[in-house]
Amino acid sequence: MEFLPDIVEECEACMGTGYAPEAWDVRLRGFSLPELNELALSQVYELFRDEPQVADPIKAAMDVGLGYLALRQPGTTLSGGEAQRLKIALELCKRTRNGALYILDEPTVGQHMEDVERLKGVLHRLVHEGNSVVVVEHSPSLLADCDWLIELGPKGGQGGGRVVAEGPPEQVADIDTPTAKYIGLELGTA
Repeated sequence: MEFLPDIVEECEACMGTGYAPEAWDVRLRGFSLPELNELALSQVYELFRDEPQVADPIKAAMDVGLGYLALRQPGTTLSGGEAQRLKIALELCKRTRNGALYILDEPTVGQHMEDVERLKGVLHRLVHEGNSVVVVEHSPSLLADCDWLIELGPKGGQGGGRVVAEGPPEQVADIDTPTAKYIGLELGTA
């Protein structure tokens, strides 16, 4: 019967939450545990903003634009960009010493421009705290905001792999490369 769609039935005992019926009787700030788990992170943050152990990790997730996720969002439902941003939020919660190296691969894929702006702020924060951030990226918005660019090319695959430009975004925008025009547009110089 593989040609038929999956059928999902909600469990009558746990109402699809996986919790015993008793969990619905325990209330915290007006919500049962199953109800809390269905709230968006931004809603949970408002409820627990006076509890640093709860609020701080949620605030880190909100800082990278994930305030819309449910508290108990299944990992299998996250996009690649959401999973990467969740990892960044986890790093923001750690009490690491300065000097960490963060390597991100296409962190802006599938993100709205507001989320990209929020991510840029978080990446700047990591750098200002004494860390280094290396980003493999195609988004001109993020590229124009970097301290230093290394553009590989001149094409992809067999026709690539050579450094065709490097330097601050303003300098790369003045070189004849495949991305220079787009970086210049972001900088307002093209």
